[in-house]
Amino acid sequence: MRFLVPYHLDEYLPELDAPVTPDEVITPELPDVDDPWARMAVLYDTVAEQVAASIRRAEHPAVVASGDCTTSLGVVAGLQRAGFDPAIVWFDAHGDVQTLETSTSGYLGGMPLRMLTGYGRHLIADRIGLRDIPEERAILVDGRDLDPPEAEFLRTARIRHRRVDDLGELPDGPLYLHLDCDVVDPGDLPGLLFPAPGGPSLETVAGAIRGIVDTGRVAAFGLACTWHNDRGAAAHLRPLVDSV
Repeated sequence: MRFLVPYHLDEYLPELDAPVTPDEVITPELPDVDDPWARMAVLYDTVAEQVAASIRRAEHPAVVASGDCTTSLGVVAGLQRAGFDPAIVWFDAHGDVQTLETSTSGYLGGMPLRMLTGYGRHLIADRIGLRDIPEERAILVDGRDLDPPEAEFLRTARIRHRRVDDLGELPDGPLYLHLDCDVVDPGDLPGLLFPAPGGPSLETVAGAIRGIVDTGRVAAFGLACTWHNDRGAAAHLRPLVDSV
C-alpha cells in the first residue's frame, strides 16, 4: 500500500511532487490551534491508523511519502499498532537528533530520530501511543552534516552511525526503512531544501536501499521528499521507489 502525506510538519502541501502513485492520500482535518505538536499529533494518529490497517491486511511494506521526516513518528506508531516491534534504518544527510533544548534554529523537523528513541514523549508519542525504540535498534546512515550537539549526543548514544557503503549488521526483526532524500549528494539530486555536499551518489544510495529491501524484513518504507517541487527530483527517485 502506498500513501502520500502531503505535509511539511503541519503545513499542507497540495502540490507536493512525490515519486509515488498513491493508493491513498492522507489529509485529515487538523485542529485550528497554534500548537504545531497538537496539529501533527492528529495528522500522525491518522497516518498510524492507516499504516496499521495496511499491515494487518499483509500489505507490506507500506510506502509512505511526505514532505518531511517527522511523519516517521506516525508510520512507526502504525507498525506498533499492528503488532510489529520495528528497528530503524535511517538514511539522512543530517542527524535528526536535535532537541528543543539544543536546536539553535528551533526547526521541529530536526528531531524525529531522537523522538523515536525516547525524547519528548509528551510532544507526540504519548498522544499517538508511540513506544520508544531502543537506541541500539536504530542505525543512522550517513549523517554527514551534524550540528555540534548532535555529534556530542551520538558520541555516547547507542544509535549506530554508519556509512552508506558500510551498513554493518542490521538489527534483527522487522525494519522501518527511512530515506530522507537529502542523503544523496546534491550533484545527483536537484532542488534539495537542505543540500549537504560530499554525499554518496544516487546509485550508491539506491543500491543500499535495495539491499535492505531484499532482506524481506522491511515492514514500512518512509520517504521524505525534502525538495523544491519544480526541480525534477521526484523523477530521479521514482525508479528506486517503484522497486520497493
